[in-house]
Amino acid sequence: MINRKPTMAAKSLNIAAAQLKFRKTLAENVDLVLRFIAEAARAGSDAVLFPECALTGYHVDFHKFPRAEIASGLKAVSEAAKAHQCHVLIGSPTLASRKRFNSLVVFDRQGCQTFRYHKNHLTQRDAEFFSPGNSVAFFLIDGVPCTAIICHERRFPELVRLPVMMGAQIVFHANAGLDQLAVSKTKRSSRDGMAVRAFENQIFYVFANSVGPQGDQLWSAGDSKIVAPDSQVLALANNRDEMLIHARLDLSQADRKYAREALLEPKFLRAHWKAMIAACRSQLKKER
Repeated sequence: MINRKPTMAAKSLNIAAAQLKFRKTLAENVDLVLRFIAEAARAGSDAVLFPECALTGYHVDFHKFPRAEIASGLKAVSEAAKAHQCHVLIGSPTLASRKRFNSLVVFDRQGCQTFRYHKNHLTQRDAEFFSPGNSVAFFLIDGVPCTAIICHERRFPELVRLPVMMGAQIVFHANAGLDQLAVSKTKRSSRDGMAVRAFENQIFYVFANSVGPQGDQLWSAGDSKIVAPDSQVLALANNRDEMLIHARLDLSQADRKYAREALLEPKFLRAHWKAMIAACRSQLKKER
C-alpha cells in the first residue's frame, strides 16, 4: 500500500467522526472500531475520531478491565491504522504509574502512537475511576497542528484557546453522553456552543459522540458533527443511529485570526500569554 505520509503540512484533510452505540464487551467494541476504521479509509479519510472511552464503553466499571486487555485492544487499533494508512484518534482508559486516565490516544498512518491526552476536568463519575490529566493537547495530523478535549471539557474554553494560540487549526472533541432522557433531548438541537468555539478561534471543530440508550435509563444525544471556522456545520449525524460522518477541511480557512489577535491586544497581557504558552509547551515535554 502507498505510504501517504506527507513531507509538509497538508493543505486540506478529509476527516471522519464515528458515532457509536457502545457494545457490552471490550472485544465487541474493538471489532466495531476496526470496522469503522476500514469504512473511513475506504471513503478516503485521512483521520477518524472516535468517542470518549470507545474501546470499553463509558457507562461501565473501569476497574474490571485488566491492563493487558486494554493494551491488546489498543494494539488492534494501532494495527488497523497501519493497515489502512489512516490516522486514528480513539477514547480509551489508559494506565500509567499505577494511575488510570480517561484518555484520547492518537495513532498515525504507520500505527505509531504519536500522542496521548488525559482528560483534565473530570466529572463526578470520572473521579471514581480516573486521575486528572495535567496538560493541554497539542499534536500533528499530517503536519497540521491539532488539539483535543474530552466530553465535559467543552465547558473550559482555555483548553482550546491556548493550543490555538500555539498553532492548532483543528480541535478534536471525543464525547460519551450520559444523561437522563429529558436532558439528552435538550442536547439534540445542536445548540451546544461548538459552532461558537469554532468561530471564536477560527478553527475546525470535530465532535464524535455516542448515541442512544446507555443503560440504567441514561442516554446519549448523538449529533456528532464537524464545524467550519465560520460556524457552518459541514456534517451532522442524527440522534438515533450509529454512523460515520465526513468532511473535507480546507486548512486555509483555519487561520486562527481571533486567537492570534488576542495575543497582541490588550498590550498588557502579551507577556502573560507568552508565559502561559511557554508553560504549556514545557508541560507537554514533561508529559512525553
